[in-house]
Parts: sequence; structure tokens; C-alpha cells
Amino acid sequence: MTRRTFLRNVGLATVAHVVGCTKVIPELAALTANSVNSNTESKSGKNKLPKWKGFNIPDYFQPDPWYEIKHTPEEYFKWVADWGFDFIRMPVAYPTYLNISPKKQFISAEDVYKIDENKVEQIEKTIYLAQKYNLHVSLNLHRAPGYCVSTGYNEPYNLWNDKSAQDAFCHHWSFWAKRFKNISTGKISFDLVNEPCYRENINDTKSKTTAVPGTLYHNVAKAATEAIRKENRNFYVIAEANNGYAAPELADLNIGQSCRGYYPYEISHYKAPWVYPDPAYQPTPLWPGNMGGRYYDRAAMEEYYKPWLNLVKQGVGVHCGECGCWKQTPHDVFLAWFGDVLDILTGNGIGFALWELKGDFGMLNSNRSDVQYENWYGHKLDKKLLKLLQSK
Repeated sequence: MTRRTFLRNVGLATVAHVVGCTKVIPELAALTANSVNSNTESKSGKNKLPKWKGFNIPDYFQPDPWYEIKHTPEEYFKWVADWGFDFIRMPVAYPTYLNISPKKQFISAEDVYKIDENKVEQIEKTIYLAQKYNLHVSLNLHRAPGYCVSTGYNEPYNLWNDKSAQDAFCHHWSFWAKRFKNISTGKISFDLVNEPCYRENINDTKSKTTAVPGTLYHNVAKAATEAIRKENRNFYVIAEANNGYAAPELADLNIGQSCRGYYPYEISHYKAPWVYPDPAYQPTPLWPGNMGGRYYDRAAMEEYYKPWLNLVKQGVGVHCGECGCWKQTPHDVFLAWFGDVLDILTGNGIGFALWELKGDFGMLNSNRSDVQYENWYGHKLDKKLLKLLQSK
């Protein structure tokens, strides 16, 4: 799998369950007036999250046990900063820092707590390399105890159903928050769990999915947020879209939310083999244009993002944690569409992170057949894409 299984048809689910950590954390004191997550700001429509702009660095994101971690060299972070960006999202599969066999697919409840200091230090090193170049790092659990949107894993429990999974989830976030408790909140934030959804069988991505109830998602996010802010009450905490949709049910938690820049998927994931098993039946991408019996244009895009813009107006911080386009989409169509995506986001104060810096969705070595690349220290640079990103 070149990238994690995409959430095209993922729903979330109906479950009734009260969640929380084993140790109940008291309600947080009111945040200071200048807190990065303060609710004391007027709901003027100004985004409460910074307009971070940058890239995903997926060194540690892959949940598949066969995945070989390749650490991003330091010069990549220097290039990102030199190009004028200020943000790195770092998705992490938690087994990558456990003291277990790297080939172990079936993780036990006991394994989940076996944190390996040496592996943690490798992740820290990558974070500090980014921060060395004044890049804010958003640490995300792409695979969390009891949940992952992707294949290639087997969890001992379900994050949404089982208190033991929720306790482990809080434990991991408490661990990371303690690790960085004395780091400036301008340098690090915590993105709770990648693309939450619900499956009756958490280990089978082909099983039926339904919507996670707002109350359930609220309680899981609240418990983890309290675990994090017990260490530093001013930390940025970000919750991901509920099945791709804005989650107004989380609005009272004093946390941000993360949307995606992949709509419509007929453009962003054209011929992506893990999304469309048979590429022959995909409509040719156009922008604007008719695809799959529906007309897509900027107006349709603006309608799609309305719920996110409404969150901003309500005083909830919003950031686009992933965006971009698979290599098979014609480059001119990609840039025309992506320009509108970024216009809508950044025009409303919402920053973004391209998936990814290097690779088939990226700006370096994207393997597109219709791009005239520039040589960049031995890499192939998509200069048109760089200029588009810099212009926003």
C-alpha cells in the first residue's frame, strides 16, 4: 500500500458507551486569555488555529508490519523552511514505538503498554529536526490503541467500544504530552487519531461502517484532551473529521478540528489502486466538469466546505491536515482544482498540509508522467506545484 486506505466509503457507527481514562482527570481550569485554545475570544470568524502551511512526513505512519521505516534526512526540513513553509504533520502508528517484533501483526493488550525508549527517541529526533528549522510539528496517532483506518493490523480491542482501549489511548497521549510538556506550544500540537470511523469488526476494513455517535466521539476526545492538557493546559489539541465531516459535537472541548482537501475523490484519487479496484471504470478527471454523472466546480467545492467555515465562525479552530492528488490525475487538472481548494481554505484563514513532501502525492519525486521536473539536489521537483503552494 503506497498510502493508507482512503476513507471514501467509510462511515462511522452507532454505539452507546461511556468512556474515560482509568484515572479521572479533574476539569481543567479556565485557560488564560492568551491561550492558544481559549474560548474567551470573540466568535468573530477568525480562525483560532494558526494558518500553518506545510507537509505530511509519513516516516512512522504505516501500520503494516512489513513496513520499513525510512527516516527523513535533515536537509528536507531545511528545504521546507527555505521555501517559506512552517508546518509538519507527523502521522505515527503506535506499534512503531513499542518493544515488540516489527513483524508482529497481532498485538495483545499487554503489548500496547510496552513503549520502547529507543524507538521513541527516533521519533523525537525527527520532531526536533523539524523544530530546528522553526517548523511546527503536529503529532498524530495514525494508528491508535484499538483503531486504525488502514489495513495491515490486528488490535486486541475497539477504541470506540472498550474502556481498556480508551485507557490505553489516554495513556499514550499522556506519555507524549509529558515528553513535550516544556516545549513551546508554538512548536508542537497533538492530533488525536487519524480519520475516525466505526466498524463492528475493528480489524476488518471490509466490514460494515456506520457513524460514530457525537456523544461517543465527544467523550473519547474529551478524555484524551484532558490527559494531554494535564501536562500543559495550553497545548493545541486537534480532533479529526467525523467520517470526513465537520464535528460540531466537539465544539465545547476547546480543541481544533482537521478537515481534508481531497474532494471530489474522482480528481484527488484518480486511478489510485487502493481506492478504485478497477481504474478502467473511472471517469476522466475534469475541472470544472462532469464526472460520474455529477457536475463539479468551485461552487460545489464551496458548498462542501461550508460546515468547516461555519465552525470557524463559531470559534472553533480548523486546519486541513491532508490534501493533494494522486499521481495519475492530469497535472493541469490537478493544479486547476487544487488552486480552488487552497483558495477556499486559505481565503478563510485555514492552513494546510500536503500529503506528502516526497512520493506519489508529493512535490518531490511524484512520478507523474506529464510534469517537466526541475532538478533539486538530485530529486525531481514539481516547480509549478511549489509555486502554487507558496502563493497561498
